[in-house]
Amino acid sequence: MTIAKKPFGETKDGKLVDIYSLEDGGVIVKIITLGACIQSLLVPVGDTVRDVALGFDTVEGYETNQGYHGAVIGRIANRVANASYNMNGKTYKLDANNVDNSLHGGLVGFDKQVWTAKEEQNALVLTLLDKEGTSAGYPGDMEATVKYSLSGGELKIEYTAKCTEDTPINLTNHWYFNLAGHNAGDVGNHKMQIFSHKITPVDETLIPTGELMDVTDTVFDLRELTSIAPGLESDDPQITLGGGYDHNWVLSNEPVRPLAPAAVAECDGLSMTCTTTKPGIQFYSGNMMRGDVGKDGAVYSKRTGLCLETQYWPNSVNTPQFPAPLLKKGETYSHKTTYLFREV
Repeated sequence: MTIAKKPFGETKDGKLVDIYSLEDGGVIVKIITLGACIQSLLVPVGDTVRDVALGFDTVEGYETNQGYHGAVIGRIANRVANASYNMNGKTYKLDANNVDNSLHGGLVGFDKQVWTAKEEQNALVLTLLDKEGTSAGYPGDMEATVKYSLSGGELKIEYTAKCTEDTPINLTNHWYFNLAGHNAGDVGNHKMQIFSHKITPVDETLIPTGELMDVTDTVFDLRELTSIAPGLESDDPQITLGGGYDHNWVLSNEPVRPLAPAAVAECDGLSMTCTTTKPGIQFYSGNMMRGDVGKDGAVYSKRTGLCLETQYWPNSVNTPQFPAPLLKKGETYSHKTTYLFREV
């Protein structure tokens, strides 16, 4: 694997942002230091090279879009009900940036901060010191590290973190993909397989109800490779609430599981297999995409990208029966997720 570095731009408050290109076997992933974002992911398909990651050509594009494109999310990915949680006998209040709930780390999450990057042998390592008070409601100073590497057509993302106090944590990457190409438009031609027979159903604000729902005989039964188009147009009450797929599939009842396949996506001669140690995976069908103008002038309108966000189950910090997303002082948070690309 080779790594190359270039300047990418400057944030509105004057911080310099770099872009790193990792290449192995014809696959190229580009990472920017703002949000540790995946900016591009180029995969050979036949005689062409296809960029399957939605992204932006400028720092401004990342600062003004509201879709968390390609970013590492923290301290807590997904939604936290009522923008608050209780821990160690104390109530912590978070930013309410999603109606009354907190979403993806609040107003100054990990996606809004510039990470420090260094090159290691066969890996790019990005580190963020998230000081107490930067992200409202999260205690202690957290040092989070994300390692990106490429090998044999597989992108590996390794997350670690430590904190000076007990803290909830749920790190993920919110990259949008379109296997036909980042500028190919509607994703209804994709097929999806998720290795799970249960989801965590949601209420009208997309907070899990605390129950588990068997997917049998529903549009959420993706245990075999299935076209997603019928599900997107379904009148299933859960689809109606989410405006499409925006749900967590249960992979394990434990906080950490062995690294194993979670999902497979396929479209236009290309497949992507996602493996993870996380206990859940959020399949999001881009229902709330707003028409941001991305790379090469591509318009990222509704359902032009998909996300597979490996995670703890949403709102698990407030749901005792869910695997606990807690990092204790002195301990180390550690998870892995991979994405393997193959022509089909």
